[in-house]
Amino acid sequence: MRADRLVAVLLLMQARGRVTAADVAAELEISVATARRDLEALSTAGIPVYPQPGRNGGWQLIGGARTDLSGLTATEAQALFLLVGPAASIAPDAKAALRKLVRALPDTFREHAQAAAEAVVIDPARWGEHVKERPELVRRLQDAVVRRERVRLSYSGRGRETSERVVDPLGLVDKDDVWYLIAWTDKGRRTFRIDRVVEAEPTGASFERPDGFDLSAAWAEIVERMEERRSGLTATVLMDERFVWVMQDRLGRNCEVDGTDPTGRVRVRVTAPTPLMIAQHLAGWGGSIEVLDPPSVQAELARLGRELTQRYAAVDQEHE
Repeated sequence: MRADRLVAVLLLMQARGRVTAADVAAELEISVATARRDLEALSTAGIPVYPQPGRNGGWQLIGGARTDLSGLTATEAQALFLLVGPAASIAPDAKAALRKLVRALPDTFREHAQAAAEAVVIDPARWGEHVKERPELVRRLQDAVVRRERVRLSYSGRGRETSERVVDPLGLVDKDDVWYLIAWTDKGRRTFRIDRVVEAEPTGASFERPDGFDLSAAWAEIVERMEERRSGLTATVLMDERFVWVMQDRLGRNCEVDGTDPTGRVRVRVTAPTPLMIAQHLAGWGGSIEVLDPPSVQAELARLGRELTQRYAAVDQEHE
């Protein structure tokens, strides 16, 4: 995209101060004519980029416009490349961008930035599996987010009825290989699962991003609401301290330590939407845990125990 290229040209000029169209063309692997048009576009946009005539001329950033990659400190540069570097291991475009960013850094920063970029490699494929491709719908919606372009969605809800609506795409979130679209609709902000989107068609109409919108903050609010909804009921459980980490590993934020009892056992709070769901989480622990409350969870555990006894009583008798 041209906007990406213009940013790269500006970063190059920030690092060098003065460049020729040939310098830009060689650095960004474009034609000299394209480089000249990009330099003229920066000047037209109001950035203090001016041509300098003569044998040793070229294009130059005037006055205080020259900075070292937007004024990054050494620590900030390392932090940036620690984030960008892992993406470069799986995305060719990111690798090319990273290479250009390294060249735009001051000489004193380059070695540490390069080391930071190469400190982590991401392998997104599980053992025995191929790398998962990003869904085409995700790429299409991501483009609409960047371009601020309204999209017409055909969406299959929970009841699997397909509806159509026009939305302003604000951002995308990948949560454990499930993609979500956060968008503004005529009913306010909504979240859509990408795997339920049947079709996404750009309308050609643009929209204004809400002032102060922060994708990370918006997603944090959504997660908090979902976790509250999923944690509608709490059970108090006693268990041996050495097994608490196992329970926490299985249930994550739905299991919290709440002190110890006089016998030395640890008291934990387990949450889920319904008594049955809590009982299902706990049934496999058998008699190694004790559920103190609520009675509804105790009743579900008793019912599950009777079902298992009835089903496997004959097998138990055969092995006596």
